[in-house]
Amino acid sequence: MNRFLWIAFGAASAVAVAVLASVFTLRQAHGLSTHEQPMGVERWIASWARAAALPSGAKSRINPILQTPELLAEARAHWADHCAGCHANDGSGDTQMGKHLYPPAPDMRQPGTQQLTDGELFYIIQNGIRLTGMPAWGGSVHDEEDSWKLVHFIRHLPQLTFEEKKEMEKLNPKGPGDLKEESEEEKFLKGEDINEPQTEHHHH
Repeated sequence: MNRFLWIAFGAASAVAVAVLASVFTLRQAHGLSTHEQPMGVERWIASWARAAALPSGAKSRINPILQTPELLAEARAHWADHCAGCHANDGSGDTQMGKHLYPPAPDMRQPGTQQLTDGELFYIIQNGIRLTGMPAWGGSVHDEEDSWKLVHFIRHLPQLTFEEKKEMEKLNPKGPGDLKEESEEEKFLKGEDINEPQTEHHHH
């Protein structure tokens, strides 16, 4: 009976500490604004939750796909088209969207990401991370293959070259503003007047 009481007391104490930490965090935060950087306790809770959510077998999974220059080029193109909007071409997270997520997109070149196992990276790509901006990309065998290729590219991020980054810029999705700027640059190089009004076309 005494043992049961000690277990109950320990559980109650853990809950009390968690509640106090949450209250302290909310009191220190400026509302629920995502402009604020996550506090230390939030980062700790997020890291603990991520580790606790990983299935026991995920950490030990081995990448079944052999890395080759061709595979890395394919993964690099996939990253530029699908992942760079939040994570940046170089994995720094230094993008308009990545910096304004809560928590912000991490610098994936740093130990926090690079020290994860291949299996952990694969699981995160496939299943996402709750309460963050990281979505789940899994759903088919083809998706699994792409995710394992991306794991290879994530490992390559710290060694990414300037030439590779420039190549990726051509593959990044472009919005209306980017397309307009490119069009104006092309007209300028051809000697055309970029301020010339567009002729309206009337359809009858």
